[in-house]
Amino acid sequence: MSNGESRTAFVTGSARGIGRAIAEGLAADGHKVVVADLRTEQSEEVVQAITEAGGTAFAVQLDVTDPASVTAAIEATTAKFGAVEILVNAAGWDELKPFLAGDEAFRQRVVDINYLGPLRVTHGVLPAMVEGGWGRVINIGSDAGRVGSSLESTYSGAKGGLIAFTKTLAREVARKGITANTVCPGPTDTPMLREVIESSGNGDAVLGAMVKAVPLKRLAEPVEIAAAVSFFAQETSGYITGQTLSVSGGLTMA
Repeated sequence: MSNGESRTAFVTGSARGIGRAIAEGLAADGHKVVVADLRTEQSEEVVQAITEAGGTAFAVQLDVTDPASVTAAIEATTAKFGAVEILVNAAGWDELKPFLAGDEAFRQRVVDINYLGPLRVTHGVLPAMVEGGWGRVINIGSDAGRVGSSLESTYSGAKGGLIAFTKTLAREVARKGITANTVCPGPTDTPMLREVIESSGNGDAVLGAMVKAVPLKRLAEPVEIAAAVSFFAQETSGYITGQTLSVSGGLTMA
């Protein structure tokens, strides 16, 4: 690792997609990485890939909607690697549908995973960060939470709330040696995006509209999102907090 000491990094939703790229990137930076996800078989595959590349990782099952699961995952991490020092909340979920087509159960699930989930995990790891006098909280938002996104009303609201939460957290913990920042991906080529597009019933048109809206005229690769997370996790990024960084090919600017 070229920038500081090895830390314990806990990455939610890291069995695939953006979360996996983040886990692999942090491991390549020299950190001990916890692959925390519901998909245990895929999580073990990520651990194997990290280990074969010379990194250090282990997997824990995590359901961010279940407080008991969150507690158990954090306890297992602490027993294995010590206190969490870098937290990346990458777990997320959505389906494309008009606001009027969503029912109460759908809205609650979207908010529970994308907003309350990160709050639960952050609340669980933060006391040890405060005690240790060092920490990095990096939340994966979305440009949908910055500028809105058609057919993603509840998701956009949840991600907008996550951005606001991150800024407030940054203020509260600034004097404890802890930073909190948000990385907002634009359209990114992930399994979840493909599933969302396929479930829309008009996949080619939806994908085409996404690409057309991006000045670079392509989807992001997960590794490009992971690069921003690695930046915020660095020792030398300690004077950057409360910020929202879009990695969107120019979809949003400023």
